[in-house]
Amino acid sequence: MRITKVYTRLGDRGTTSLIGGDEVTKDSARIESYGTVDELGAVLGLLRCALAEPSGGHQEERRELVETLHRVQNDLFDLGNMLSAPARLADQVPHPITAERIAWLEATMDGWNAELPILRSFVLAGGGRYSALAHHARTVCRRCERRVVALGREEIVAPEVFQYLNRLSDLLFVLARHLARVFGEEEPLWETPIRGSSSAPGPRGPG
Repeated sequence: MRITKVYTRLGDRGTTSLIGGDEVTKDSARIESYGTVDELGAVLGLLRCALAEPSGGHQEERRELVETLHRVQNDLFDLGNMLSAPARLADQVPHPITAERIAWLEATMDGWNAELPILRSFVLAGGGRYSALAHHARTVCRRCERRVVALGREEIVAPEVFQYLNRLSDLLFVLARHLARVFGEEEPLWETPIRGSSSAPGPRGPG
């Protein structure tokens, strides 16, 4: 691929083109879905840059985490490409998000989770720089899920897209805890209100 010009002026009236040339508004469900996937990739880039800084210890751990995040960013680009094709062309666009990639997410988070202490409450973001960035990425990933679900009510979406994003949001939650453990960051917990229910559903955690 060779990109020689950034602006085209074609979107000046609030529309853009999908793969195949279909013109849609920039706030359509499909644009919202892969646009939020793009946002997630950028947020993961912030975390990757932070981990790639040469200062501090745990250099081998940092290198492995940077490689993992880079792989996820590539997956998200593939996923966004899948979402950028209209339903009529879905079978003509490569579907690289496979069961194997989803299994890799599961295996990666299982490895991290096996070393973590048991969690007895919901985690509040802000215990440290790295874990907070991972929690931010997790919330953007959840928004990706919501946007793709909205798209799925209008058009057919490959089931692997839903599965990958749902599993990725779980992985990012575990990653935040893993980062807190590796770098000695705190994990501030939600303090259950005295008159509230300890079983009330919360916004943070796997799903």
